[in-house]
Amino acid sequence: MVDRLEQAELDAIWNFDDPVASADRFAAAAAEPDRPELVRAELETQRARALGLLRRFDEADALLDLLIPATDTLAVRVLLERGRLRNSAGRTAEATALFEEALSAARRQGETFLAVDAAHMLAISDPERSEHWTAEGLSDLASSHDQRTLRWAVALHNNRGWRLFEEGTPVSALAEFEAAEEAAERYGTPEQRFAAAWTVARCLRELGRIQEARRIQQRLAAEQPEDEAVAAELAALTDAAHTIEP
Repeated sequence: MVDRLEQAELDAIWNFDDPVASADRFAAAAAEPDRPELVRAELETQRARALGLLRRFDEADALLDLLIPATDTLAVRVLLERGRLRNSAGRTAEATALFEEALSAARRQGETFLAVDAAHMLAISDPERSEHWTAEGLSDLASSHDQRTLRWAVALHNNRGWRLFEEGTPVSALAEFEAAEEAAERYGTPEQRFAAAWTVARCLRELGRIQEARRIQQRLAAEQPEDEAVAAELAALTDAAHTIEP
């Protein structure tokens, strides 16, 4: 019997676009009678996360309270989910402190996946130090050989790219977006590969590289003809072609 929660099961249960259904599935999984207590508790941390996405912060906190005292991996998960709740509620200083504690605890436990999760959240909650936290996460990934863990590189580079883009430095942003696309091609899901290509094309448009951007978006349109973001970009590129290219 597996005595800890496997990431593959988490991936199968989670649907971040439907936190209501996700919360119900986590509750049902945690209630299965043949599960070890630790696995039940870890599943409950994810139910708390789903409740947080629904902004049911008090309910989520109360659920995490039931898991205290927690040790080892469970303690890391509780810290992470407490931090996510605080971050979603706009209490970023509290969130950052919790994520820093989670990062240290995950590293002590040798939990690289959770350590990178914490670093990725720190880059969000502590934007002034986002470059530092992204580098910390990538440093942890450098010692990993697990394909699922290495998938974190997609999010780390993508998030850093958007911050640079919003700061008005699209050349630097493009380097991050291209790194995210490379990671998505190697380790990511089809959805991540599609999104990464779209993001690269969006940045190319920002840089005035219209023909390159159009080629990418046309390829994506052929893959998913109903995608609204791709259609919007193709429309913007058509307009841009009249003003940027002769």
